[in-house]
Amino acid sequence: MSLNEVWEAASASPYTPFIGKESQFSIGFGLLLSAFILTGLFGLNRSFLSIASFGIPASLAFGFGAVYMICAVGVYFFYCTDLSSRAMAAVEPIFSAVSSNTQHLYTLLQCIGFAPKATVQITPDGIRFSVQDTRVVQGLAFLDKALFTSYTFNQSTVAGNRDETGEDDDESSDTTPYPCFVVSLSALLETLKIFGANDMTTPGTNRAASVAPPNPSASSAFTAPALLLDRSCTFQYFRDGSPLSITLSETGVKTTCELTTYELDGSEVDIPLQREAIIMKIIMRSAWLHNAVTELGATDPRVLRISASAKEEPFFSLSGHGGPFSESSVEFSIEQQDQNTGTPHESHHKVLADDGTSRARATRAKLAPTVTETFLVSPPSSMGSRIKQDYRFPLIQKASRAMAAANKVSIRGDRQGVLSLQFMIEFDLNESGQARSAAKPPVSFVDFRFVPLLDEEAGEDEDGEDTLE
Repeated sequence: MSLNEVWEAASASPYTPFIGKESQFSIGFGLLLSAFILTGLFGLNRSFLSIASFGIPASLAFGFGAVYMICAVGVYFFYCTDLSSRAMAAVEPIFSAVSSNTQHLYTLLQCIGFAPKATVQITPDGIRFSVQDTRVVQGLAFLDKALFTSYTFNQSTVAGNRDETGEDDDESSDTTPYPCFVVSLSALLETLKIFGANDMTTPGTNRAASVAPPNPSASSAFTAPALLLDRSCTFQYFRDGSPLSITLSETGVKTTCELTTYELDGSEVDIPLQREAIIMKIIMRSAWLHNAVTELGATDPRVLRISASAKEEPFFSLSGHGGPFSESSVEFSIEQQDQNTGTPHESHHKVLADDGTSRARATRAKLAPTVTETFLVSPPSSMGSRIKQDYRFPLIQKASRAMAAANKVSIRGDRQGVLSLQFMIEFDLNESGQARSAAKPPVSFVDFRFVPLLDEEAGEDEDGEDTLE
């Protein structure tokens, strides 16, 4: 008889112990109790006769009783662990979401990947990620629930957890109504690109490097979008303090990562943007801004100066100062489209009227740069007719990934000088392999906020000193 036949024959008649698992604890406890009594009797009467009468039975009772107690306690511990795991699985998590493609999530989070940790806030409408660097630059990315094939947020579970911990007071409910914690952003990005999701960022980067649209014929069955059809990513967050669970699956292969969550330390404060005191709002293609910042970066400047005016040229300009290779500037003025190349170029200094005569430059006061879709500049009287504000150029460069991936950018500035670069990123559902090909492509936003340089700090930076704290 072969070993395989012996194994199959044994499976037909499983072994049943003489003493069942449910009675091992009572038998083990009884044997240990009898061993203790027999040991006491042997201690009162020490003789050769008592060895056979009390000593040997006490040893046997102690040995068998210890074995049964170990088995019984082990079975009980396993049973309790199994019950706790089942109870854990039965409890609905606070948050659960499934994405059929991690490319969208990775692209948005990589835009703000300049910091190792991120503050995460889970809301019924999506997940908010926030990162900061020395409190002078902040990146905000919002993963809308439209990016997920399924999105579940249990508000009742959040309230129940607060009732158990005793933290459901008015103050805490006003400040953090939804679960909020800190997680390692670098670890999250590494998790999302386990299956090579980072390869999908290349088309967006190449597209932003050139104003011309990408070549659609470059896509094939062997490109990254075609290889991401059978992948899914599941996010779960059970209760306050539990790790953020991420499960990636691909054709039956599952990878589960649990990222440790940390409590807020009180330093996560958003850079305030006074929306009621906006003095500059410019909406344009993100590729134009990306190309301008890239060109200015060739001179390695320390300060980026933004200048905008609604009455005189240059209407909108970016200039770099304080670098080792002199100064440079990029101006966005009244431009025309080249009929041959389709690229914009600077127009003449005069405009021809309908009758062919030239008009004065003052008639351009209501015009705006052609590259902009919205151009609203209303400086306060203390600034005159032109807005000028300086920012650290290396901090502006932290938004380069968002510039490369976005379709449009909204440049806003308030009276305090806080700069907001809000990027609109559209994803193509057809290329990502999702089933909702007829639906409207989801639109996501990534917001960067920058604290301006003071006049004395900007002057010192132009002299080559790094003084910003």
